[in-house]
Order: sequence, then structure tokens, then C-alpha cells
Amino acid sequence: MSPPPVIRLHSDDGVVIARATLLPGTPVAEGVVALDRIPAGHKVAVRAHAAGEPIRRYGQVIGFATKPIEPGRHVHVQNCGMGDFAKDYAFGVDAKPTETIDPPATFEGISRAGGKVATRNYIGIVTSVNCSAHVADLIAGAFKRNPFSNADPLAEFPNVDGVVALTHKTGCGMSMGEPLKLLRRTLAGYARHVNFSHVIVLGLGCEVNQIGPMMEEQRLAGRLRSMDIQSMGGTRKTVESGVTFVREVLAEANAVRRQPVPISELTVALQCGGSDGYSGVSANPALGAASDLIVRHGGTVILSETPETYGAEHLLTRRATSREVGEKLVGLMRWWEEYTSREGAEMNANPSPGNKAGGLTTILEKSLGAMAKAGSTNLVEVVRYAEQPSRRGFVFMDTPGYDPVAATGQVAGGANLVCFTTGRGSVFGCKPAPSIKLATNTLMYERMSDDMDVNCGTILDGDEAVQQCGERIFDLILRVASGERTKSEKYDFGSSEFAPWVIGATM
Repeated sequence: MSPPPVIRLHSDDGVVIARATLLPGTPVAEGVVALDRIPAGHKVAVRAHAAGEPIRRYGQVIGFATKPIEPGRHVHVQNCGMGDFAKDYAFGVDAKPTETIDPPATFEGISRAGGKVATRNYIGIVTSVNCSAHVADLIAGAFKRNPFSNADPLAEFPNVDGVVALTHKTGCGMSMGEPLKLLRRTLAGYARHVNFSHVIVLGLGCEVNQIGPMMEEQRLAGRLRSMDIQSMGGTRKTVESGVTFVREVLAEANAVRRQPVPISELTVALQCGGSDGYSGVSANPALGAASDLIVRHGGTVILSETPETYGAEHLLTRRATSREVGEKLVGLMRWWEEYTSREGAEMNANPSPGNKAGGLTTILEKSLGAMAKAGSTNLVEVVRYAEQPSRRGFVFMDTPGYDPVAATGQVAGGANLVCFTTGRGSVFGCKPAPSIKLATNTLMYERMSDDMDVNCGTILDGDEAVQQCGERIFDLILRVASGERTKSEKYDFGSSEFAPWVIGATM
């Protein structure tokens, strides 16, 4: 039996979602037929809306009718817009004890000195400034595997996943205040990341972000080797020194073995990009079900993208374990309102052209779907960009909505695995953490099967329930954490996507 042509998400909703493209005359509710051609993933009204009336999806306000809307009409940017409405933050009213699973699941991890556990084993080159980017690439290039051939300079070191250069566009011509502190916190998070066995911190020598002060401020030591191009005597000598260092530590880096460890050692970054109207119906709720399993087994999940939580934050504050945690999240929303206003932007500018083509109309609608990735457990902590969580469970990190920048912050904060949902077909990796790609719909999954790890379109097709798909994602997370390679890893994604959040003036 074929599934119905539309998806109704909540009994209070005045719209339903097209499962596939609907032609005029297609029944969408009792006594209601489509009056327009409705693209797949888009909304169609199932009751009349007066101008100014709230439009609901997920049982929540996603916007307001900008003109009268007849039942059966396509609901999108031409007749739905933003507006003000009261949100009841009700701090902590929905928080409840988390049901733990005993014994917890395990994965095959790499134990490091100090007790932390890695899911991958890379050697890293972290650059203090853009001026050292090319030299870092030259060092890493000496050890680069070719994903399309059998050439492998690391063939004798099978336990080393690669040598990664993490380059960026800043580090000088910047303020010495918060912008520099944020950059240093990000770079330090990568420099001490558990998925790196050894790290070179590479600079030019005259930049604002001096290596010495950064290492002192961030208390970096141990596996690090610092060098700058000017002191080393130029490009050739620096490259030779860097290559020599890597060759000297390869045997030590290779001397690791995987062993069973509890899932409490897993921190998963929750990301979405290239979203569509199905994101909040299939992949995001399924990832939310997997997130609940991770937390119930003792692990940690990090939701981010503050602008993509805007308008739905009241649903998270209700799950906060304390008023302080909830108010910290609300404070972030106020900061972002001021920040975007100061920059001449608006929060509702966040949905991209691709998001809108996929059926997402307002930031409220996108936020409600995006936050589904975090499941239903308590919000235990809210942290700054690139800050390490101090508690296990569901954590929120303040980041922009731009996925490479957001994921960079999450990995800097200690995430050792990334789950990334997409409806339009984002290709993405985030070394040194493996990235699992979750497709929202079967059509895109089949078209881009070389890049997608999981098809969550099975939910839309009526072949699988959200919880079943979530369990399938959870099982894959454990396998990937244990060393199974993802599609993005097979194409060597993950170094070019390193993108620290740049705030403040470039001078």
C-alpha cells in the first residue's frame, strides 16, 4: 500500500507537507484538494488563514500569513513571513531524569594518555596564521594518500589515518581582544584534540597570533612541536624540518591498538546543511532518536548553530536542567539579535536559496526542524564557541549557522565524531573527526549515493519508523567510532572545511 501523498506532523497544523510533487486536484485533506502545483517537501494549506494569522507546523508557529490563504494553496515565501509572538521559556518544566541503559554500549576506541579516547589517529599541522598555510600544505602533502590510486606514503603505518594540515584565512590584521581569544581557543581545541597523536603548530613569525603567547594562554604542551617559517630560515627549511618531525613520530603514532571502551567516551557533533522540507520530518528526528540513545548510554551530543535555533529556543529552555542553563541560551539569542542588527542583517535571512527551494520558508520553520537532531533528553550545559563541555549529555554550543564554521567549533570543543544531515546534498568532512552523512530523502540519496552514508528517506517512503532509523544510525555511529570509514573519508574530505569563526574587524 502506497503512503498518502502528504505528511501531517501535528493535529494543530494548518499545513501538510507534500511527500512528492502534487498536481492541482490532488486530495490533501478531507474536502481539500491542491489548488496549485506543490513541489516535493513544500507546504500546502489544509484550512483557511486570514492575513496576519499564525501558520503552524510541528504544532508550533513557523510564520504568519502575509495575505489570505485558501485551503489547498501552496504556502511559502509568497504568502508566509516572519512576525513577533510570545514564547514561554518555562525554564526546566520538561526536564526529567534520563533513563540510562545498563550495561552501556561500547565501541573499539584508541585510548590516549590522560584517559581520553580517540575515534581516529591523525598527525596534525595547525597553523597560527594564513601566512603559514601553504607551507603546512607542503608538509602534509609529502604524506598524502591519493583516494583514486594505490599511492600511499603511509603504507607502512596502517594505524595512522593521515597527516592533516588545518589552514585558515586569519591570524593577523585582527583585534587583540575577543577575536584573537576565540581563534586561539579554536586552534588550541584542535591542537589538543584526542584524534591527533602528534601536532605541529606552524606560524610565519611576525603575526598577531604569536605561537608562544597562544601556547602559554591555552596551556598547550606535550605532543606539540612549534615552529615558525622566519626562525627556521624560510620555506624549504621549514618544510624539511616538518617532514622530518612527522617521519620521526610515525612509528610512535602507529603503535596504537583499538580496544572496547564505553560510549561515555564518545562526543558527537550534530550538524545539518543544505536542508529541505523533509529535514525536520526524517533525518533530523532520526538523528534525534540516535542522540537519545547516545545520551542514555552515557555519551555526549553537541547541538550548535544558534541562529538556526532562533524562534525555537523556548522548546530547549523547557528541557534545561536549571534556570541558569536556560537563561544562558536565551542570552545567546539576544546577542545574535544585536549582532545581526549591528551588521545590517536579520535573523530570518538565514534560510539559504537552497533551503527555500527545498520548502523551508522562515528561520522559525528551519529552527524547529533543526533542533530535532537533539532528541528529547535534558539540556545539561550551554558552552561558548570551541569550548569543551564539562558535563556529559545533551550540550548546546554557540556557533553561527554556517555548517563548516559550526562544525569547526564543535570539533574544537572535543567532538570526536560528526553526524551531518542534508536534504539538498551537502558534501562535507571535518578532520580529524569522521563525518557521517544522513540523507533526508531517497531520491537524493540514490542520486548522491557516493557521498551519503544513511538513507533516512525510508521514513518518508513508509518503510521505516523514526525510532528504527535512529537505531540504525546509532549502530553506524558505533561502527564508525570503531574505525569503519565513512563516504567523506573515502574521498579525503575534512581539511579544507576547517573554518574558525571570524569576528571583529579585519584591519
